[in-house]
Amino acid sequence: MNGTINDFSYGAVTPVAGYLMAVLGSALGLRCVARCVHYRQGWKPGWLALGAACLGCGIWTMHFIAMTGFQVREASIRYDVGLTVLSLAVAIVVVGVGVFVVGYRGAGTATLLSAGTLTGLGVAAMHYLGMYAMRLAGSIRYDVLIVAVSVAIAVGAAVAALWAAVSVRGFAASLGASLVMGVAISGMHYTGMAAVSVHLHNASSTAGGATPTSLLLPMLLGPVIFLVLASAVVMMDPVLLAGDTADSGRERAPDTAPPGRSDMPPRPRYHAASDSAGHPPAGAESATGRSWPDRGAPLDQGPQR
Repeated sequence: MNGTINDFSYGAVTPVAGYLMAVLGSALGLRCVARCVHYRQGWKPGWLALGAACLGCGIWTMHFIAMTGFQVREASIRYDVGLTVLSLAVAIVVVGVGVFVVGYRGAGTATLLSAGTLTGLGVAAMHYLGMYAMRLAGSIRYDVLIVAVSVAIAVGAAVAALWAAVSVRGFAASLGASLVMGVAISGMHYTGMAAVSVHLHNASSTAGGATPTSLLLPMLLGPVIFLVLASAVVMMDPVLLAGDTADSGRERAPDTAPPGRSDMPPRPRYHAASDSAGHPPAGAESATGRSWPDRGAPLDQGPQR
């Protein structure tokens, strides 16, 4: 007997909430990586780690928010606690590998493809590990072709995310990239869920494990709080607030006055070449219009008594 699957038992609430968390995690991850790639201030490994954690938490949170809306009408669903926690660790670690690779080696084609493939396969592994943590009175089966499509989407999304992390700078560009990444992450999840079918063994039996309400909602609280705190850190960072203007003004022309000191006189400029000792020639005028006296002429000592 096949079970009746419903991915949207709470209507549009779970897909919209999951998408927003994916966008938030992606935006924070992109800003953190851009912070250490485009600006030298700060501790690079720390910003890369924060970016990986934000991206990983965003992907994982999107997955399990969507899973709270997953329902098999004829059977109750439980989750294995250990495997669910492991899936969160997998998401952060595999994203971290890709982020650190491109953070230190750049966005070359070979680097992006290798790191993106590894990260995408890891994200797909997180998804299906989370599915494996599901317990119900039946067996879960997958359509291999649709699974392959979901893995391809995960790899493509990972490559695009890593490219955007080192190439996109500025708030508006990062926001636009994160909106697209949120679509890719959600698309990968629901494509993978479309491959699922459930064959019930005994509809009257109950599988062991924690219910979605008792496990997923408390577990989701931690990553959500982390993303909110990370948002405060990223939004209040002075370098990111300055944006691209932080690079302008680092190099000033040597003859210009520092900011706020417009009253400083300009440097003297001589209209004639100096001698070998570096002194200006007699009668030469500086930029201020004052003439330099002849070095051989006696100094004016005032009226003689």
